[in-house]
Amino acid sequence: MSKPSRLDWIRIGLLVAGLLCVLTGLLPAQEAEDNILRIGPLLLFLASVMVLANLARQAQVFDVIATRIAIAGRGHYLALFLLCVVFASATTIVLNLDTTAVLLTPVLLALAARAGIAAVPLAMTTIWLANTASLLLPVSNLTNLLAANRIALQASAFASRMWVPQVASIAATMLFLWVFYWRRGRRGAVRYEPPPPMVLSEPGQRALFGITGAACLLFVAAIPFVHDQIGLAAGAAALVAVLAFAFLQPRGLKLSLVPWQLLILVTGLFLVVPTLSRYGLAEVMTALIGTDPGPAGAYRAAAAGAGLSNLLNNLPAYAAGEAVIPVGNRDTLLALLIGTNVGPIVTPWASLATLLCLESCRQHGLRISLRTFVLTGLGLAVVGLVASVGALLYTA
Repeated sequence: MSKPSRLDWIRIGLLVAGLLCVLTGLLPAQEAEDNILRIGPLLLFLASVMVLANLARQAQVFDVIATRIAIAGRGHYLALFLLCVVFASATTIVLNLDTTAVLLTPVLLALAARAGIAAVPLAMTTIWLANTASLLLPVSNLTNLLAANRIALQASAFASRMWVPQVASIAATMLFLWVFYWRRGRRGAVRYEPPPPMVLSEPGQRALFGITGAACLLFVAAIPFVHDQIGLAAGAAALVAVLAFAFLQPRGLKLSLVPWQLLILVTGLFLVVPTLSRYGLAEVMTALIGTDPGPAGAYRAAAAGAGLSNLLNNLPAYAAGEAVIPVGNRDTLLALLIGTNVGPIVTPWASLATLLCLESCRQHGLRISLRTFVLTGLGLAVVGLVASVGALLYTA
């Protein structure tokens, strides 16, 4: 296991702070227990889906798909753009935004180097769509799971309520991606050279690819039917992949597959944020969001969620906002969700997915101008929020 980074120590510190809140009585033990019981199934889902996704990457599922996409584009950037949008959006929607951040970003950057494809457009595609394509299903984002649980929406009902806002968000993202990163004047190349197809020559490699890919497909197929047992479905799919590696490539099974950083971050947040809410944060969020259950209240909630996400981070922003919105105000709560999902693309720390994507870029030696990142992200956040919340209210 690698040495903890500075960011890892911040996560550990957050968990310690949360535990101290309980031990000192700042957060009553019963309230802390209720919060942990609430997020228990979510932690199971998060751990399982990340293990599944990491093993799928080791089995080269993402690499094969990315290479096939580059080949299918036949050297045309417009075709590659559309295919990458579909790939990144689908990964975010069905395998969680952190999968896009942790696994898809380095795969596409490696593909860019191998095929001579402009890297910045690919990087911005994953950075933005990891956030803006995370509205459709409860599994797409941890905040979605929390919202769906809060207002008792099953996966199919949640999707039927959010598909129009999701389409609006992705459409806005595509517009900004093409204008600011993908068009000829920005990417600086007319065509790219399609890479050769990946060949899995060893029988063990092919078996791992097939079994792990099938486990991913089975998990996706189970989503409409498992209702609130999504953690168990993800766990079962991850178990299939783990067993395949145990028999075919046991050296691929490591403790680092378990995303302990994410687990302690979420646990710490759901101890610290409720404590802060008891000592003034709730009043601040009430003042920002207001009590209007209508369209004005929905836009205020979205703006408050996006603003606080870019100031701090989207997880505490959602948790703090959710605590002050009545359960009956569904549109206000879903607008807050849109704000904390679509909005955290202005500052590098606004969401964990954004941080992870930018870290992959740094590791690959890719520099993205901070000024351009902030300005284009601000433009997309405003347009994406207006369009997505408008779509939510129009279909209410």
